[in-house]
Amino acid sequence: MRDDHGNVVGSAKEGDHRFPAIFAEITASVGRVILGKDEQVRLALCCLFAGGHLLIEDIPGIGKTTLAKVLAGVLGLEFRRIQCTSDMLPGDILGVSVFEQKNSVFTFHPGPIFTQVLLSDEINRATPKTQSALLEAMEERQVTIEGKTRSLPRPFFVIATQNPFEQAGTFPLPESQLDRFLIRIELGYPDRSSEHDLLLGGGTQQELAAIKPLLTPEEVVHFQHQAAAVKASDTLINYIQNILDFTRNDPAFYMGLSPRAGLNLLRAARVWAFTDRRNYVLPEDIQQIMPFVVGHRLRRAEDQAEMGRDELIALLNTVPVPS
Repeated sequence: MRDDHGNVVGSAKEGDHRFPAIFAEITASVGRVILGKDEQVRLALCCLFAGGHLLIEDIPGIGKTTLAKVLAGVLGLEFRRIQCTSDMLPGDILGVSVFEQKNSVFTFHPGPIFTQVLLSDEINRATPKTQSALLEAMEERQVTIEGKTRSLPRPFFVIATQNPFEQAGTFPLPESQLDRFLIRIELGYPDRSSEHDLLLGGGTQQELAAIKPLLTPEEVVHFQHQAAAVKASDTLINYIQNILDFTRNDPAFYMGLSPRAGLNLLRAARVWAFTDRRNYVLPEDIQQIMPFVVGHRLRRAEDQAEMGRDELIALLNTVPVPS
C-alpha cells in the first residue's frame, strides 16, 4: 500500500508480504534503464538489502556508473560519486578540517563518503593508501578523522567499479579490501536486441531523468532489518560451514574462505529467500548466490589466478547438499 506521495507504508509485520512485490517493481524500474541485465540488477539490489557493498568489474563504457545512479534514484537515496585517480588522497574521500581565521577554530568539511550511496569509480586507479580510506567506513559504517569518530548515514552502500587489471594505471585491490565487498558482478556487453534499443534511444539519459523513487531511506533500512530476520536452520548453517571447510582443505584453492565470507553468504541468501516470499533459507538460495559472493575471494592454488565461474561452481557443488 502507498500513501498520497507514492511511498510504501505499512507495519513491519506487513513488510514480509510486501517486499517481493516491491523488489520486483524496483527491478523492473531499473531494468528500463539498464537493458538486458536483469540478473545483475537483482544481484545489486540483493547486495544493498543485505547491507553489503558491491564491486562491479568490467571494461569502461558498459554502464557501471549508470547502474549506480539509477539504483540510488529508484530507492530515494542520496548519491555521490568520486572519480579515483592515482593522485587522490584519503582526505579527498573522508574530508578535512580547515582553520577559519574569523573564529579561530578548525571546521570539519565532510568528504563525499558522507552519503547513502557512494560510487567509487575506477577504485583500482587509486593508490593502496587511498583505497584503505574506505576500509573502516565499509565495515563499521563510521570514519575516524583527526581522532574523532563520525557516523555515516543509514543506509550506507558503496558501489565500486574496477577496470580489468591488464589495463594501464591500475593498482590491484588487496585481499582485505576485496573481502569488504559482499558481491562482485560483471555487466558484460549487452545482447544485440538491448543494444539496438539503446542505440535507437540515443542512450540512457532520458530514462535516467525519468526515474522516480519507489522507497524512502527509512523504508530501505526497514526492509534490510526484515531480510536479516529470515530464518536459517542449524542444518543450513552446517552446510555453509561445510562449504567454508571445503575451500580451506581442498588443494585446488590457494586460500580458503574467511568467516566474514560465510556471514556474507548467509546474509545474501536471506535476501534471496525473502524476494521469493519465504521467511526461511533453502540450500538452493546458497547455491544461486554463492558464485557472486565467493568468486572474488578464491584463487586457484597453482597460479593464484581467479577461477572461472563454471570451474568454481563445479568444485563447490561437490559439497553434499543437506536433505
